[in-house]
Amino acid sequence: MKRSTVEIWVGVFVLAGVAALVMLATRVGNLSTGGGTASYEVEARFDNIGGLTQKAPVTMAGVRVGRVTDIHIDRDDYSAVVVMAIDGQHDNLPKDTSAAILTAGLLGAQFVGLEAGGDDRFLKGGDEIKLTQSAIQLEQLIGQMIFGAASGENKEE
Repeated sequence: MKRSTVEIWVGVFVLAGVAALVMLATRVGNLSTGGGTASYEVEARFDNIGGLTQKAPVTMAGVRVGRVTDIHIDRDDYSAVVVMAIDGQHDNLPKDTSAAILTAGLLGAQFVGLEAGGDDRFLKGGDEIKLTQSAIQLEQLIGQMIFGAASGENKEE
C-alpha cells in the first residue's frame, strides 16, 4: 500500500515536470499564442526582408502585437510579401501605420516593427501597409564603408 502511493506521487511529479518543460519550450521557441483574442491579417511589401522568418514577432513600441504568418514573393513585381496576424486587441492601428524590418541587437533575430501614423481610419483584415522600410544588410553597410574610405583616400592625392 505504501509503495503504490509513493509510485503515484512520483508519477504526478514526473507529469508536472514534463508539463513545465513543454510550457518552457513553447515560450522560448516563440510558439505560444497571444492573449486568446481573435487576430486579423495585414500584409506589407518589402524590397528585402533579410533573415525575417515566419513566426517572427511584430512589435509596436517594443510590445509584441502580432506574429509573421506567411512570407512569399509577389509574382508581378518580385517584392517580398509579409503577412502578419495582429492580435485583435490592437484593432486601433491607423491606416498609415509604417512597417520596418528591424534587428534585435547587433546580430540578433529580425522582427517587424510597426510605427503608428495619424490617420483617423484603422487597419482591418486584408489591408496592406503601404509605408515600409526593408531590412538593413550589414554586409552592404560594411562594403559602403570600405568603398567610401577607399574613395576618400584617392581624393587626397
